Amino acid sequence: MGIIMKPVITEKMTAKSDALNQYGFIVDKNANKIQIKLEVEELYGVQVLAVNTMNYSGKSKSRFTKSGVITGKTRAFKKAVVTLAEGETIDFFSNI
Repeated sequence: MGIIMKPVITEKMTAKSDALNQYGFIVDKNANKIQIKLEVEELYGVQVLAVNTMNYSGKSKSRFTKSGVITGKTRAFKKAVVTLAEGETIDFFSNI
């Protein structure tokens, strides 16, 4: 499996892609910015100007059921926001 797990497709990232030409991806925790840049350029055939990364920790969740309180934790993940060169775009919906 590659470094890029899946793209982030939310209202906020769609607005960023329209206004600032930035796209978001969930990436491997151990990947660095250079590896992410090379992977995006190879997969989508675009020129990457900058890569910003963010590490998200898992959040604890709990819910009340008939048998009592169930506690758990969501996964920790790393997100990368990639800025593309002027005129470059990525179409996530072309394969559907």
